Amino acid sequence: MFADTLLDLERNHLLRLLFWAGLSVVAGTIVVVMLAARRARSPLLQHFAIQMIAWGIVFGAIAAVGWQGLHLRDVGGAARLERMTWLNIGLDIGYVGVGLALAVTAFMARALGKRMSVIGAGAGVVVQGLALLLIDLQFAALVSR
Repeated sequence: MFADTLLDLERNHLLRLLFWAGLSVVAGTIVVVMLAARRARSPLLQHFAIQMIAWGIVFGAIAAVGWQGLHLRDVGGAARLERMTWLNIGLDIGYVGVGLALAVTAFMARALGKRMSVIGAGAGVVVQGLALLLIDLQFAALVSR
């Protein structure tokens, strides 16, 4: 693969990540505003929105820093990028697992009285993990050819 092709692929990957980050922040903010406008109290939705906003900010910052570091890569740099992408895929799977563990544990903890806030946070982590997994798998499929 040519260095300029890899650079274009990496740039498109960062744009998709930045788009998802922005969408996460907007969606989380809309949920918070709707809860405030209705004066409703929903720990599940509130903590889901917090996760969406927080992850959106973090991944937006990661995409922005990655954008600043874009450059043509040699063979060694391309190999490091591919390995880093597969590491990110492993982390994404871990995020989904942690989110599921949070949500299921909170749901099953009847003695604590079903912690809806933890279920909402877990659902937010699962959504973020699955979205990042999709974005990273798409990039890995292109880079690993």
